[in-house]
Amino acid sequence: MLNALEVFTVVVVGLLVGVEFSVAFVVNRILGALPEDGYQLGRAHGGRMLGALMPFWYIGSLVLAAGWAVAGRHHPGTGLVVAGAALLALSVVMSILLLVPINNRSKHWTPENRPADWREQSDRWDRYHYARVAVLIAGLTLLVTALTR
Repeated sequence: MLNALEVFTVVVVGLLVGVEFSVAFVVNRILGALPEDGYQLGRAHGGRMLGALMPFWYIGSLVLAAGWAVAGRHHPGTGLVVAGAALLALSVVMSILLLVPINNRSKHWTPENRPADWREQSDRWDRYHYARVAVLIAGLTLLVTALTR
C-alpha cells in the first residue's frame, strides 16, 4: 500500500510541476506574442481557469506527501519526503501570500477596465511564479529521490 501512495504522490506532484513549468515557460510566452489585448485576456482566462483548479491540486499534493511521510515514517528516505512536503507547504504559502492576490485582481481585467500598471503586476506575478516553480521542482526532486531509498 505504501508503494502505491509513493507512486501516486510522485505522479500527482509531477503533473503539478509540469503544468506550472508549462505556464511559466510555454503558455506565458505564447500569450506574450499576442497583441496586448489578447495577451491580457488570455492571462485573465488562464487565471480564472487555473485559479479554480490549482488550490485543490496544491493542497492535495501536500496532503499526499504528508500522508507518505507519516505512513513511511519507519522507512529509509522519510527525511527526504518530509523535506519535499515542507517545500510543497512553502509553495502553498508563496501562492497564498504572493501570487493569489495578483491573480484575484487580474482574472477580472478586460482591456476596458485593466489598471494602468497591469503589465507590471503581470510581470511581478511571473517573477513570483518562477520562484514557486523552482521550489516545486526541488520538492519533486526530493520525493523522487526518496523512492530510491
